[in-house]
Order: sequence, then structure tokens, then C-alpha cells
Amino acid sequence: MRLFRSGEIIGIAADTLDFALEASEETHPDEYMGLLRGEDARDLGLDREGTVITDVLIIPGTESNPVSATVQTSMIPNDMHAVGSIHSHPNGVLKPSDADLATFGNGDVHIIVGFPYRTTDWQAFDREGNERKLDVLNVDLADPESFFDFTQEDIDSELSDK
Repeated sequence: MRLFRSGEIIGIAADTLDFALEASEETHPDEYMGLLRGEDARDLGLDREGTVITDVLIIPGTESNPVSATVQTSMIPNDMHAVGSIHSHPNGVLKPSDADLATFGNGDVHIIVGFPYRTTDWQAFDREGNERKLDVLNVDLADPESFFDFTQEDIDSELSDK
């Protein structure tokens, strides 16, 4: 079983990119790092096949400084929606370092966000470190607070379906 999802990644949700840019700015001058999750484009109301990056997972225990960020691999969830990684370069360089390339093996897309963290200060790469196109898509994402909006009936229904 592969941890990272395969299939064409057609874009990143605008809200997800905004979140990553803001988180990178808040973490500055240290690097920011997270894992990317995606959802089927059709589930987001798009009339095309593929995966849209919709979430950034922040891994507990991630350590960062001005030149690196390290994820505790034992804390990475076994997530079938994982598609790659995202991290910042506080120096503004939008090219992967040798250390970055060593981590690009898992997942299909890896994003580097650079200082000063504007909507144009990022670049996507494939697992070999080659630049790749990644559209920014305006899709409606679920309200994160709705995760906590459930009743006992919802739990019973979910359990009875299994």
C-alpha cells in the first residue's frame, strides 16, 4: 500500500495556498513545513478528473530554523489523501536544495514558498525537482469547524454502515 495518492494533481485550492503563505509568513525567519492532502476534483464541484490540493497537514513535533525544517516521520499519519509536501524558504529562493530533493521521493507535488510570501512567491515541483505547473483553483472547501458538528445519530449511522 502506498501512503501517497497517485493520479494527476490538477491544482491547489486558493484558500489552501493562502493558508500556506500566511503560515510561512508567521513562521518567518524560520522555515515552515507541512504535508499536502488532496481531494477528487469532482467532489469539489469541478467537471474534470484529477486531484485538487485542499489541505496542509501540520505534523506534531516538526522542528524548524532559518535553514531547515524537519518532520518527525513517526508522527506522519497514514493518510490516503496525501499528495506531497510544502515548505518555505525564508531566503526567498524558489529552487529545491539537495536536502529538499532528498525528501521529494514521496508524493507527486512539492511546493516551495519564498519570502516575502505573496501570491506569486511559490513554485511547484515534481518528485525529481523539476518545475511543474499547478493551477490555483477557486473551489468551495468544507468549513474546518464542521468536522466537530455531529450528533450521536450521526455516529450511530456511521457505525451501522460498517
